[in-house]
Amino acid sequence: MTPAVLPPGLHDFDQLQIGDRIATGSIMVTADAIAAFATLTGDQFEIHLSDAGAQRHGFPHQVAHGLLVLALVDGLKNQSAARFHALASLGWEWSFRKPVFAGDTISAVLVVEGKRPTSNPARGVLTIGFEVRNQKGNVVQKGRNQLMAYRGTLTPS
Repeated sequence: MTPAVLPPGLHDFDQLQIGDRIATGSIMVTADAIAAFATLTGDQFEIHLSDAGAQRHGFPHQVAHGLLVLALVDGLKNQSAARFHALASLGWEWSFRKPVFAGDTISAVLVVEGKRPTSNPARGVLTIGFEVRNQKGNVVQKGRNQLMAYRGTLTPS
């Protein structure tokens, strides 16, 4: 089998191959979402609160929290028509490449980069590479997620 753009549906550990891809939908990062994240987390750094605050630090517009963008991308992954049949995220390696501004629209491409069976025959660990782009096609975030996934016929219904 050759790696593929995965069709809609749940894809378990045994169905996946290195190189298989999922393209997520997109989401606009709104000023309201940034404000709600700032309130929820307590991260009130002024670049996140207004254009004026961002401009005092050399940014043209209000900047989204990097962790907000990561959280939105994880949501896009879980809402995609093609999804990994997973039960837990085990960790992230992530980098923030460029700022995401209020009003930007982001989407991601996910690629299966690794597969590792576990001692539990019903589960395996996937390494998923992420590349997050804004509406201009610029890579704004990039990284990897270790994802515990169900295996084949051992998948619970």
